[in-house]
Formats: sequence, structure tokens, C-alpha cells
Amino acid sequence: MSTDETTDTPMAIALAAAEAAAGRGEVPVGAVILSADGELLATAGNRIVELKDPTAHAEILAIRAAAERLGSERLIGCDLYVTLEPCAMCAGAISFARIRRLYYGAEDPKGGAVDNGPRFFGQPTCHHAPEVYGGLSEGPASELLRQFFAARRS
Repeated sequence: MSTDETTDTPMAIALAAAEAAAGRGEVPVGAVILSADGELLATAGNRIVELKDPTAHAEILAIRAAAERLGSERLIGCDLYVTLEPCAMCAGAISFARIRRLYYGAEDPKGGAVDNGPRFFGQPTCHHAPEVYGGLSEGPASELLRQFFAARRS
């Protein structure tokens, strides 16, 4: 995390969740969901390996936790902060949950589905598209991923 980031911003919390995921041997992706009034509803990091569940992406886990906390399958007015551009599965869940705004850190040219790949929210079959803001804390998010995969290759 860069020195100009405070530790209580939503993206800083997501980066901490990503770092914790890396510590568990998971691809370092973290997600945070805030309610319409700014209350922290959920924080999650990838748990794919730990849960032996290919759907246990940080975004999916955070959406599940926030929906349970709110007692609704719709997260209307909620904002999602995630350290990596969401994949197609996560973009679909974001759409179905009716997330208001999506903020993400690093772009994912190979697996991303928001500004890369299928550009899910721009498809005519997409029922709800959030406002999207990419590149938030992109440097720290990218560096965390780079270090994780560099260590795996050595």
C-alpha cells in the first residue's frame, strides 16, 4: 500500500483483504461493500483454494455477506470496491445484485469482463450496469498481484 493511502478507505480495506488472501495462498483479490449511507457491510478476500469452490471470488463472497446482512438479494445503493477488475461471473453477480457503483484497482486484460474481454455491462443482455470507476489504487493492487505471481514462479 502506498504511503499516501489511509488505512480506513474502502480500497485500503480491500487491499488488506487481498493481502490476507495472499497470506492464505490465494490469488490476492479483496473486496468491500458499503451501504448507500457509507456503512461497511462486508469485506472478503478470495477463498477459492481454501473452500475448494471456484465461485469463492472476493466479490461473490462480499455480495453474499452484504445480502445476508441486509436481508435482501438486492444491494440497491451499495458500492463495491475490489482490487482487481471483475471477471464475467462476478460482473454478472454485480449486475443481479444491483450494485450502484463499482470501483476497481488493477485492470485484468486476460480475465476481466468490465473494461476488458466481454465488457459485460455494455451488453444488451445486461439488466443492470453500475457506474464503473477503474484504476483506484491501481499501483498497489497491481504490485500485490505481481509479487504474488513472481513468488509462485520462483
